[in-house]
Amino acid sequence: MPGAFARFLPFSFFTLWLALTLGSLAQGLPPGQPGELGFSPERLARIDTVMREHVEQKKIVGCVTLVARHGKIAQLGTYGMADREAGRPMQLDTIFRFASMTKPVTSVAVIMLYEEGRFMLTDPVSKYLPEFKDVQVLPPQDSDRTEPTKARSPITIHHLLTHTSGLTYHWNERLAEMYSNAGINHGLMEDANTIGEDIQALAGIPLLFHPGERFEYGLSIDVLGRLVEVVSGRTLDEFLQSRLFGPLGMKDTHFFLPAEKVDRLAAVYAPRENGGLERLGKGLHKGPGALVFTVTSHYEGPRRNFAGGGGLVGTVSDYARFAQMTLNKGELDGVRILGSKTVEWMTQDHLVNLDGTPGFGLGFGVARNAGDLREIGSVGGYSWGGFFYTSFHIDPEEDMVIVFLSQLYPAEGLKLRQMIKGLAYQAIVD
Repeated sequence: MPGAFARFLPFSFFTLWLALTLGSLAQGLPPGQPGELGFSPERLARIDTVMREHVEQKKIVGCVTLVARHGKIAQLGTYGMADREAGRPMQLDTIFRFASMTKPVTSVAVIMLYEEGRFMLTDPVSKYLPEFKDVQVLPPQDSDRTEPTKARSPITIHHLLTHTSGLTYHWNERLAEMYSNAGINHGLMEDANTIGEDIQALAGIPLLFHPGERFEYGLSIDVLGRLVEVVSGRTLDEFLQSRLFGPLGMKDTHFFLPAEKVDRLAAVYAPRENGGLERLGKGLHKGPGALVFTVTSHYEGPRRNFAGGGGLVGTVSDYARFAQMTLNKGELDGVRILGSKTVEWMTQDHLVNLDGTPGFGLGFGVARNAGDLREIGSVGGYSWGGFFYTSFHIDPEEDMVIVFLSQLYPAEGLKLRQMIKGLAYQAIVD
């Protein structure tokens, strides 16, 4: 139980333990001395205190945290249990459901193909997925009309990357029933269909609004996962493994777990009404709106649906390597995934001229200005999170990566994954 052991060591001994542990994992980012990376070791240790408190207070069962700066890890901690009922402690190689943290990965895959000249982002997606050629749009809620009308403009690849396509999720009250009745998957449950079959069905359902009108978080990136398949001629799983996960050394990132890795997957917990946490077992669980999910889809079921918007699982080391690649403007350990200018462009705010939208790039939420910073941070920082209480944050100004992984739904107001950012920033002293 190295995570628990490390909490009682002086920080210098923890750093030595960290170096030895990372050496055994081989694929992680290299360790560094917090002081040499511009952190106060004492201030950085506040992360340990806060995470332990949340475990002891039964607000979470366990989590893993990572803070890296200048390409080296300054803080890496394991807290609590990966599976309380099985007596399995949280470990550095524990596997987590990334859920929507899959979206930036799929977006990078799309941009890799864009860099190869396979398409323009202004192209209608129907050029490659003809099922979207004549999409319909629901009338406004305050309209006297009830029948959908033809979209004023086609859905472009850029609309999909920025969630301005008119697609939504199963929690939207106007489209939830249609999505559910059509059997559209969102990446959080078993599905006998391929993503090609799901996207074919999705294209026949009206959009919530005309493409480009506004931001609506939804199934846009799942459509892009299918685009990757059609343009590359490979399944999304094959493309990501050969072009991204293999080259980056993300050895534990998968859509579906090999049998020998299933026992490393963390359990998912939910708050009890009378306090504490209960383990979510097999079967359907209620999410927001009409969304339902399971916690078994990554090791049970037909293993055919490679959901680009929410289907991946992996470790803290794997996601840190992906995040560091983007922070390094497309390169890690001599492997170039994207051009430097490309990453700079991806992580800029692409919705600055669209009123009423959050800052958003191509696959990442972006802090567009100081007004977006309700807590400590930097303009231009980019991040995202996942359904099962995970998050990452990348700050080019401070050259910093933060990854937080737990498995909890619903969070019910818990602010821990936001708090980890402040705990990392307050420790910077250079």
